[in-house]
Amino acid sequence: MKREKLYKIGEVMEYTGLSRQTIHNYTLANLIYEARRTPSGHRLYDESVFDRLEKVKVLQSKNYTLMQIKRILEQEGKDKK
Repeated sequence: MKREKLYKIGEVMEYTGLSRQTIHNYTLANLIYEARRTPSGHRLYDESVFDRLEKVKVLQSKNYTLMQIKRILEQEGKDKK
């Protein structure tokens, strides 16, 4: 059984160039989701976080607000169900 790779916030920062605070804010705003937490409470993210962050980046470049981006991402999620 293959286990999915989970990424610590530092790894997400390294791969995306985003700050810890930005990733934390996006998590609190439900733009991205943690996959789970370690026993000590550290957030872990799965591979999907990178696609979501790329979508956020593209939408921000088109001058969408975070609230608008959240609605767009929510609608995309509903369309996939």
